[in-house]
Amino acid sequence: MFTIVERSELNPTVTKLVVKAPLIAKKAQPGQFVILRACADSERIPLTIADQNPAAGTVTVIFQVVGAGTMQLNGLAVGDALHDFVGPLGRPTELEGLKKVAVVGGGVGCAIAYPVAKKLHEMGCVVHTIAGFRSQDLVILEDEFKAVSDRFILMTDDGSRGEKGVVTKPLEELIAAGEGYDEVIAIGPLVMMKFVSLTTKKYNVKTIVSMNPIMIDGTGMCGGCRLTVGGQTKFACVDGPDFDGHLVDFDEALQRGGMYREFEAHAREESCNLLNKEVR
Repeated sequence: MFTIVERSELNPTVTKLVVKAPLIAKKAQPGQFVILRACADSERIPLTIADQNPAAGTVTVIFQVVGAGTMQLNGLAVGDALHDFVGPLGRPTELEGLKKVAVVGGGVGCAIAYPVAKKLHEMGCVVHTIAGFRSQDLVILEDEFKAVSDRFILMTDDGSRGEKGVVTKPLEELIAAGEGYDEVIAIGPLVMMKFVSLTTKKYNVKTIVSMNPIMIDGTGMCGGCRLTVGGQTKFACVDGPDFDGHLVDFDEALQRGGMYREFEAHAREESCNLLNKEVR
């Protein structure tokens, strides 16, 4: 039984669940993910582990409500149990030997960036975090990031909180000013990771990106997360989700990601209709 022991809404569209899963909590490392199903007839959803507490035997996941599956997941309450909760899966983020790192998170991708920043901080690494959101209403994990960052920069598109602009602006300013990062780790929307990688490439700063946003099945069987890295075909779920951002073909990934929008919209509409019938 994978019981939900804590539930909170971080913003109007993002929810945090703390799930009782002691075996996963003992093994999980930053960058790895779980596959879950809310109910027996729910779709499989891969979610990167946002945090874990081995002593309490709990695993934290954070998700954005965007489709039918996440709508069902969002309908569960404390005390309810998930039908499936499998993991940890994927390759952990490689952090050994790093002394100074810029962690760049965008939107709900900050939920994946946080455990990476936390682990780096625990290792004694100097961590500069840049977190970007559309507006102040969508900001998540601000206090958590501040607690594990030597420097924290908050960006919003409209300037309603922190500085106005996109995450590449302060990143390029820091690099140009002489901040000698061993690595930049970017996690967020595909378009954000693309431009972070283009920015760092000008300065020859190694950049790792998480291709979690394109994962579907999570086992390498469906091929939905296929991408091109350095001219070779890779699968985000089994070969990643972390890859060298300077080698990822982001244009191809963005094009493939758009292929599912019509299907996702239809599934969401059907789910909404079913929920309305249940309410009546």
